[in-house]
Amino acid sequence: MKTLGRVLTAMITPFNADGSVDFEGALTLAKHLLNNGSDGLIVCGTTGESPTIDNEDKLKLFELIARECGHLGSIVANTGSNNTQRTIELTKAASKTGVNAVMGVVPYYNKPNQRGLFEHFKAMAEATDLPVIVYNVPGRTGGKIMPATIAKLREACPNIVAVKEASGDINVAAEIYHLLPEDFMIYSGDDGLTLPMLAVGGCGVISVAAHVVGKEMNEMIQAYEAGDVTKAKQINKDLFPVFKAMFVTTNPIPVKYAVRQLGLPAGPFHLPLCEPSDEEAAVIDAAIKPYIK
Repeated sequence: MKTLGRVLTAMITPFNADGSVDFEGALTLAKHLLNNGSDGLIVCGTTGESPTIDNEDKLKLFELIARECGHLGSIVANTGSNNTQRTIELTKAASKTGVNAVMGVVPYYNKPNQRGLFEHFKAMAEATDLPVIVYNVPGRTGGKIMPATIAKLREACPNIVAVKEASGDINVAAEIYHLLPEDFMIYSGDDGLTLPMLAVGGCGVISVAAHVVGKEMNEMIQAYEAGDVTKAKQINKDLFPVFKAMFVTTNPIPVKYAVRQLGLPAGPFHLPLCEPSDEEAAVIDAAIKPYIK
């Protein structure tokens, strides 16, 4: 069931000068991304500054982008948090907005054990008929979900169909591929590990860099799938400076700055995120220069 696409872009959320959500800008950006290499979008994920956006605005974004852009690609609503009841409530509400799937992160800070993670994601999956993506990113959450727990979840909840694997450990992806059914989708959560992830069973990437190089990311994956590994390796090599620049400081600071430099809607950050330093901005500018038209 590899139906969500190869390249899903974790979209930034444009804000107005006063910090309010720029809904018109978000729609413009969503259409741009879907017309430039993205097969789908993650709306209000970490890259979209979800911790500082209230649920009313999230639901409005989900509905707007699903309605206006759903014909262009998969629209995935991030509904996860470290509060299971709130996750259930937002998931139920998001399921009525027209999105194609929902995503939930491993609960952060409270660091549940594997049993707690199983119960959390089971409750989330049972709150919707939509496909569910589990997001594993230990570097941001302080905890991780094990491949065996994901396998157990898939057995209990068939609508858990994918994982965004961002542990930085290829062995984790390989184990998931070994344990899960063939149709379970494994997305790289790290742009720079997309190509090696494909080699151990990955189907694509949930990408930050695709804001800048979406067409190239998609071309790389298609080349690999077609058996042209040499071409895929060369594209990966060419894109390496962009991958590196997008994480020169905390995501989404570099990518939101980059989107602004490309002349697309972005706007300011919500504190506690802030502008990159002059040195960081110089790294980003140098990396994206070849892609500014």
